[in-house]
This record gives sequence, structure tokens and C-alpha cells, in this order.
Amino acid sequence: MYVVILLGNGTLILISILDPHLHTPMYFFLGNLSFLDICYTTTSIPSTLVSFLSERKTISFSGCAVQMFLNLAMGTTECVILGMMAFDRYVAICNPLRYPIIMSKDAYVPMAVGSWFAGIVNSAVQNTFVVQLPFCRNNIINHFSCEILAVMKMACADISGNEFLMLVDTILFTLMPLLLIVISYSLIISSILKTHSSEGRSKAFSTCSAHLTVVIIFYGTILFMYMKPKSKETLNSDDLDATDKIISMFYGVMTPTMNPLIYSLRNKDVKEAVKHLLNRSFFSK
Repeated sequence: MYVVILLGNGTLILISILDPHLHTPMYFFLGNLSFLDICYTTTSIPSTLVSFLSERKTISFSGCAVQMFLNLAMGTTECVILGMMAFDRYVAICNPLRYPIIMSKDAYVPMAVGSWFAGIVNSAVQNTFVVQLPFCRNNIINHFSCEILAVMKMACADISGNEFLMLVDTILFTLMPLLLIVISYSLIISSILKTHSSEGRSKAFSTCSAHLTVVIIFYGTILFMYMKPKSKETLNSDDLDATDKIISMFYGVMTPTMNPLIYSLRNKDVKEAVKHLLNRSFFSK
């Protein structure tokens, strides 16, 4: 699956760079999303595979801190990028004549840079508070990788402050982008339903369906992981720990694997770009 993630997302990035027809805000954001998926999985999957094959399943404290930082930074950035992509689709469908002005290069590049900046700053703040916690009892992380919630549970101190900070983080960088997505798609659906042409409705839905599918899969697992009631933790912690691990592997491995498949199978532009590049390389030979 890791090889599929590298090949699939790497191919999408390559296509969006080489094909001039894809030099648009939508595919610029999609290229960022593919790069995020590669970075996100590379921070955890190789070390997990190594630990499966080796007898010593250890990681240094500094290595764990770096892994936590990168995981949270990539995850936060992806949440914000998905919100930016929803806004892009809203402008494209609801304000098509003003689209080149609103989503100019001076607008969409800072939007992407801002998404990365938000992810890095948020992760730096979260990790600064976590690494300062005292870990004096157990040093075994009940997870496949250094996931921030799993590391916080190991601390022999009150982590209510860290949990509150995590809640604020979830509201700002998960729920706010989700709210933007919901508003954008509500306006998009309203606009599509007003279209009298069935061909126009079909084309509008097809441009949004891939992004909406990715949003549902990614946000569904993220919200279940970070927003479930804390009171349930005491009921059956072993089962909940197992559930957390399965869910984190789903959004950490399954989603990056499916993203390029979803965007390529449900996107005519990507299919045409692949055919064009293959034909060009074939005839050049």
C-alpha cells in the first residue's frame, strides 16, 4: 500500500506539473494534497514496517517527537487544504465568470502557503507542550507510531491542559475548515439544482464528487478519532485503544492510497492528461 501511495500520488503530482491544461488552482491544490499524503505516510509507515520486521521495536524520544510533529503538521495542513479546495469549487461553479479574478495565482498560492503555515505552527505549539510532560512510568506507546494522543496517555501528570489545547486545535483546524466545506457545498448544490440543463448538472456534480468523497472519508475518521466523548475511555479502554489504532491506520494509510484513485477514476481531465502524456512519450520514441 505504501508503494501504491508513492506511485499514485507521485504520478498525480507529475501529471499536474507536465500538462499545461492542469495548471489551474484546483490541480495546484490537488498537487499539494498528493505531496501531503506522501509526506504524511513517509513519517510513519517505513518505521512501522521496520518495527514489524525487527526484534527491537524502539524509537528515541527525539525521534518520537519529530514523528509527532510531522504527523500533526501534515494532518492539520490536509484539513485546511481540503477547505481551500471546497472554496475553489464553490467559486468555479457559483461564480464562473469571476473565477479567474478571485482564484488568481496571487490568491491560490498564498492560500496553499497559509495552509502549510497553519499546520506547522499548530503542530509546533502542540508538541512543545507534549514533550515537556513527565514520562516516568511506562515507556511503551500503545500504537503503531508516535501518535500524539497515544503519547499523551503515557504521561504521569495531569494532561487536562493538553486535552483542552487539542480541543481548541480540533475546533480551529478541523471543524472550521469542515464548516467552510459544508457552506461551500450547500451553495454549490443550491446552484446546481437551479441549473435547467441536465448536462450542466451532471458536469457540475462530476467536478465536485471526487473532492467530496475524499472529504467524507478523511473527516469521518478524523472526527471519530478526536471528537469522541472522553467518558467512554473508562468503559473499555483496551477496545478503544484498538479502535483508535485501526482508525488512525485508516486515515493514515487507506485515505492516501485511495485519493489518487478517486481523483483519477472520477476526473476526465486527469484521464485525458494521462492519455496525452502517454501518446506524447510514445510518439517521441
